[in-house]
Amino acid sequence: MSDKRDHGGGLDAAVAEYGGTRGDWLDLSTGINPVPYPVGEIDPEAWTALPDQGAMDRLLAAARKFWNVPEGAEIVAANGASAIIAKVPYLTDHGSKAYIPGPTYNEHAAAIEATGTWTQTDKLNEATLSVFVHPNNPTGRFWEAERIGATGLCVVDESFCDVYPHNSHVEQSKHDSILILKSFGKFWGLAGLRLGFAIGTAFTMSPIHRPKKDGVVEKAVPMATLQEHLGPWAVAGPALEIGARALEDVAWAEATRARLAADAARLDGLMTRAGAKVVGGTDLFRLYEFADAEAVQAHLAKGHVWSRIFPYSKTWLRLGLPHPDRWGQLEAAVEGLA
Repeated sequence: MSDKRDHGGGLDAAVAEYGGTRGDWLDLSTGINPVPYPVGEIDPEAWTALPDQGAMDRLLAAARKFWNVPEGAEIVAANGASAIIAKVPYLTDHGSKAYIPGPTYNEHAAAIEATGTWTQTDKLNEATLSVFVHPNNPTGRFWEAERIGATGLCVVDESFCDVYPHNSHVEQSKHDSILILKSFGKFWGLAGLRLGFAIGTAFTMSPIHRPKKDGVVEKAVPMATLQEHLGPWAVAGPALEIGARALEDVAWAEATRARLAADAARLDGLMTRAGAKVVGGTDLFRLYEFADAEAVQAHLAKGHVWSRIFPYSKTWLRLGLPHPDRWGQLEAAVEGLA
């Protein structure tokens, strides 16, 4: 397995090649909200004491209410969605086949590969594990409810879905075979906080995939298994406090969705005037098509704007949204593209 996976970021390399300092650069290579939730004051004890159950209970209660988690589904919090993704292959049959329609977020395939026992298949009916990124990264595709949960354990990664709450499949988490993942870093703009959630039933897999003892299906509890894999104090004290506060702030979420939608439309207008074709994305990032995406990335980099290109496409370029105060820098960098 490669030591380096393809992700956004990598700003230090861009600075080394094109000059300037990190502060000069506008990093649009990720899909993170550029106007983060205001952290505010943090209780000093959140830094000095081991995270307590009361703080976790408050966080999980806020998460349940914010996402309308159905009765019967449980929530596990972790230090980022990626920490959960790495554990998913260990919640069901080892050495089986996984279906991960791509191109998509590559940590899912990396988690499968890291086990050394799983293989991927392009046939959903062969899989005992399926993963759907909803909306997909980078295309923005939404997956239909009837498509998910068709076989084995189905993971629905909703890391970018909080801009579209009505498209969420969280209601499906009441079914044993479906596990919903949520990321805190994208929509709330606090990726460095490292906070993610898994939502599912106590079983979270279909009966044929539950372990048997003496020929009898046992009551498997993969959500508890996930918690055990994550270990004690899986979420830091400050993250517990900030996460709960943010999830309880519904007014901020509603205002943020409106701003992101307006900014995404503004970005599309700017880029299409510069010759781009809109081919996908979400209200947190946009996907554009150019004849030569690498050349466009280099052009923008000369204006200290960093974008995202993909090893599997010569034409796709992805841009996150700029901070409201830095549209001018992006507009200046785009000049000359068309």
